[in-house]
Amino acid sequence: MRVALVFAAVVLSALWLPAMAAAQSDAQQQAVAALERVGGLVLPVAQNDPRLDISLHVEADLVTDEVLKNLRALKNVVSLNLRGTRITNAGLAHLAHLDSLEVLHLERTAISDAGLKHLSHLTNLRYLNLYGTQITDKGLEHLKGLKNLRRLYVWQTKVTPQGIAKLKKALPQLQVVGEIKLEPAPAEPPKPAAQNKPKQPKKPAKPKAKPKKPQKPKPKAKPNAKPKKPQKPKAKPKPKTKPQKVQKPKAKKSPKPKGKAKPQKAQKPKPKKPAAQKAKPQPKKGAAPAS
Repeated sequence: MRVALVFAAVVLSALWLPAMAAAQSDAQQQAVAALERVGGLVLPVAQNDPRLDISLHVEADLVTDEVLKNLRALKNVVSLNLRGTRITNAGLAHLAHLDSLEVLHLERTAISDAGLKHLSHLTNLRYLNLYGTQITDKGLEHLKGLKNLRRLYVWQTKVTPQGIAKLKKALPQLQVVGEIKLEPAPAEPPKPAAQNKPKQPKKPAKPKAKPKKPQKPKPKAKPNAKPKKPQKPKAKPKPKTKPQKVQKPKAKKSPKPKGKAKPQKAQKPKPKKPAAQKAKPQPKKGAAPAS
């Protein structure tokens, strides 16, 4: 953005400087060159209008009270932009001779009420921007003689509605941008008279709930705590095996007879029958006996 503005200034200067040089003295040319060295733009209002439009806000950090001294050599300045520069109340004294000045930008500078005293003779001033400065109601008193002032910006200043009202009383055609308009609040309509209604029996009050015990806040983890290394699980010791004892087989006990055992009677041996002897075969009749 700044490069484009500087380039435009160079081009326009190349077109208009020959015509301006014929009408300007050496002191004026030196003043214009000094303003251009800090990024200033010094241009005629129009081709047929030699009045000057000066902008010093492009390189605002380089513009100080010392730079404003160059304005003393210039005349017919119509517009001056000092927005955001490093000027002080003392620097505004170099503007007191600019009777033709109509537009002045002083927003976001360090000026206060004492600086506005140097502007009280700029009777052709129509536009003044004081946005973001340290101006108070006391400083507005210095502007009451500017009969041509039509627009004043007072955003983010220390002026009050009372101070603005006094200034507008002296300058009826002035429009103040950024003023706080205090309007009275509308009156509330009267409330209708309450009719006598039968009183309703009061409901029994609910038992109060027991207050909950406050919970203790959990301790927060300490920041930047080093994570603990996971511990290896310890191996469980193997149980020692005891030698098993060899158990002797228990002798089975014969079951005891229930009750008293009755004595068995001795049985008499039975006589054995004699074995039948085989009968010898008798000889048949007529057969010879065996020898």
